[in-house]
Amino acid sequence: MAIAVSSPAFAANGVVPKQHTGDGDDVSPRLTWTGVPANAKELALICDDPDAPTPQPWVHWVIYKIPAGATGLPEAVAKTAAPNAPAGALQGKNSWGSLGYRGPAPPRGHGVHHYHFRVYALDTALDVKSGLDKDQLLAAMKGHIVAQGELVGTYQR
Repeated sequence: MAIAVSSPAFAANGVVPKQHTGDGDDVSPRLTWTGVPANAKELALICDDPDAPTPQPWVHWVIYKIPAGATGLPEAVAKTAAPNAPAGALQGKNSWGSLGYRGPAPPRGHGVHHYHFRVYALDTALDVKSGLDKDQLLAAMKGHIVAQGELVGTYQR
């Protein structure tokens, strides 16, 4: 089953606005989704950049324990372990080693980078603390993903 992910800030495969990048205010974009299955217990989101000149995709955002009834994330989610919105959500570490969202900031002249905002619906509530990195979250979700979807945005310097 596929979750349809979108943003009022940019179209699918469109350019991520400067305010949501390291060249702007570096705040997370508003995201919305539909198609979460009825058996979902909670949601998670990972945003990464597979075009980064690193061995693994560069991770921009790890947020999980999002209530299953949530239909999106607000703009400018606080960069804290447990943001106020959405209630109950926890944030993990990005590739900078900090919590919360960090926007696109590809190397200058490296061409267009693609930012994958992936939403996962889980059939269980994860028993985890804040601060997980992408690999730790993926390991915790293994065998529990019942649907997923993604929105891709682009950015270059």
